[in-house]
Amino acid sequence: DEETRKDYDYMLDHPEEYYRHYYHYYSRRLAPKVDVRIVILVTVCAISVFQFFSWWSSYNEAINYLSTVPKYRIQATEIARQQGLLNKTKEKGKNRRSKEEIREEEEEIIKDIIKNKIDIKGGYQKPKIYDILLFQILLAPFYLCKYIVWYCWWIYCFTIKGQEYGVEEKLYIIRRYMKMSQSQFDSLEDHQKETFLERQLWIRENYEVYKREQEEELKKKMAMDPRWKRYRRWMKNEGPGRLTFIDD
Repeated sequence: DEETRKDYDYMLDHPEEYYRHYYHYYSRRLAPKVDVRIVILVTVCAISVFQFFSWWSSYNEAINYLSTVPKYRIQATEIARQQGLLNKTKEKGKNRRSKEEIREEEEEIIKDIIKNKIDIKGGYQKPKIYDILLFQILLAPFYLCKYIVWYCWWIYCFTIKGQEYGVEEKLYIIRRYMKMSQSQFDSLEDHQKETFLERQLWIRENYEVYKREQEEELKKKMAMDPRWKRYRRWMKNEGPGRLTFIDD
């Protein structure tokens, strides 16, 4: 090729620069033959597949745990009885099955009802295909345009026109103050969000007061916690960085 031919001609004209010739020769011999774009695409796809199956595993773990909680298990069992699903598992005659098979089917029915009736939020929510890395990269221009449009709407409504915040806008400001992601904020209980609204935490001064109260409450809990007491006592007496000198 042209590049190799140029290096060869240069070597003939400058034979004394043998280190340079070695470098160019081995750099071309050892250069990767695969397109970097293909490597990046394969890497992104591999990460996306790992993400998706990892989220499915976490979601199934959450469902298995909720099926053992009496509160949710009793509700799911009652719904299954009302829908006649549990009666179908107890068949007679030729279709009669073992107790183990019936128990496994009843367990699957209860888990399916929990999946359909309970909205799991946060890190254990049901995975969505659009949340994986590959789709996030492909949809990045769309999300960017959507954010720009939303930001311009926010400036126009609340900065220029001076409109009052709605409930969603208030919760958005509170979430930004708390530095929480959308999934983390969604995982909070409804009564907590109602408390935020009652205390008007979208106002910066009110939020600062609330933040100090939470910090003081946390300090009190830590002061009363026996584990923290033992930790502080250890840090004071035998913690890292403490030097002792013993006379011989």
